[in-house]
Amino acid sequence: MLLFFPGPHSFTGEDCAEFHLHGGVAVIDRFLQELFGFDNCRMAEPGEFTRRAFANGKMDLTIAEGLADLVSAETEGQRRLAVQVASGAQRDLYTGWRKELIQARALIEAELDFADEADVPGSVSAKVWQAMELLSGQLARHLAEGQRASVFRDGLHVVIVGAPNAGKSSLLNALAGRDVAIISEEAGTTRDLIEVKLDLSGIPVFLTDTAGLRETEGQVEKIGIERARARVASADLVLLLEDMSRPEPVELPHSGGEIWRVGNKRDLAVSVPGEKWDFLISARSSEGVDELIAAITRFAEAKAGDLGDVVPTRRRHMDLLAETRREIDEALGHENLPLELRAEHLRRASQFLGRITGDVDVEDILDVIFSQFCIGK
Repeated sequence: MLLFFPGPHSFTGEDCAEFHLHGGVAVIDRFLQELFGFDNCRMAEPGEFTRRAFANGKMDLTIAEGLADLVSAETEGQRRLAVQVASGAQRDLYTGWRKELIQARALIEAELDFADEADVPGSVSAKVWQAMELLSGQLARHLAEGQRASVFRDGLHVVIVGAPNAGKSSLLNALAGRDVAIISEEAGTTRDLIEVKLDLSGIPVFLTDTAGLRETEGQVEKIGIERARARVASADLVLLLEDMSRPEPVELPHSGGEIWRVGNKRDLAVSVPGEKWDFLISARSSEGVDELIAAITRFAEAKAGDLGDVVPTRRRHMDLLAETRREIDEALGHENLPLELRAEHLRRASQFLGRITGDVDVEDILDVIFSQFCIGK
């Protein structure tokens, strides 16, 4: 079946056609061979159709990036966040802010150039700077909320750490619901990082099993322990697992994430001083594991927050928003500067904001953005 989409009402804004084929790979390969017999026929580059849509004014960069995120979404949370961006909610917010900046500049320049005219109100800049203070505060809150989007996009990182034979690999298997890591009574079995990805309430959560922390002469095990310490330092949540029947203290590196003490082998413990641990489990029998998973899910949901608000979804957005706010604050903080220099800071702020949506020259970043798409999208 052949479908024809006349421009400018197609996805790209150009005349487009789609072939819907029956059969398997051989039929498609043969069809492509026939197509390549025509002049000027070639395979599309990654993201080429979306880039053409952007070039033809069918979408801005945020919508294009939202579409890329939608294509690669693996969890419900990632899908919902991508749909929100692709709907144009980000574009509308940033375009509104940019209009405020342009209006502020226009008022200041009117005061500079036409101060002697009767229809230009005197000293409008006082109202302008009040509006810019409000905008700076909005940007600050928006940037702070950007960490929530990174939880959906990049996932939450949970690291299981403890002494050798504390049951870390057994806990990883229990949390994953399948045999991911080798379990053995021999100390030091896990010598490298073992990671598994879970979908908890639509949020991607990466669980990492690590080598047991101890002093050792083995070079391979030493490397594994160093990797474990590095992963703990960057984790969002650390599960410090201890054998309740014979707990061994371990020295943890500094971590910016929360640390939960988890008592394991509850079925073997003679006494249970519950106040010592946040959770009591048996990784082998799965006793208490459901409660631990529920707690991790609540932790992830709290980190992610409500998806109803528009949040920056990419590092590129965060960097440009930070530059926007910095320029506004420069204009606000230098009251002794000539008015035209303060207006220049607002002009630079509007340029940084415009680079997010593609309203100003962004040729240097287009290749990076559209190369992330799959072939033919």
